[in-house]
Formats: sequence, structure tokens, C-alpha cells
Amino acid sequence: MNQEIFDKVAAMIAKQLKLDVSEVTPDKRLLEDLKADSANIMVMIMDLEDEFDLTVEDAVISELKTVGDVADYIEKHQ
Repeated sequence: MNQEIFDKVAAMIAKQLKLDVSEVTPDKRLLEDLKADSANIMVMIMDLEDEFDLTVEDAVISELKTVGDVADYIEKHQ
């Protein structure tokens, strides 16, 4: 996993969910562990699309379960 991408993703998720960035680790599940809801996820996806200049397909969003999944997806699709 690209550390620079992960750090940026973690910082964005922490800001969105009002968490300390140290709580956002690759294995944390967005819904269960970080308590994100569907609105948080949609805003996060839009922010990530803007930040990394990519498009996340709707069908893929439900497959992004952990912070690591999100970072890996961005790394593979940049």
C-alpha cells in the first residue's frame, strides 16, 4: 500500500468523521469501526474523487469496506 495515498485518505476520513487520524488504520471498517453512515460515505467518495482526480463506480462503493480497501482502490485507479 502506498503510504502517501494512505496518509491522505486517512486524513480525509478522519476529518469527515471528526476522528483523530491515529484512529484511522488500514484494517478499520468504515461502517462498523469508524461509525460512518451512508451520507458520510457518499461525501467521502466525492472528496476522494476530487482529491485524486478519479471516478469511483457506484457498484464498487459497497465493496470498499475498510480504510485499506479505499487506499488500495485509489492506488490501483490513479
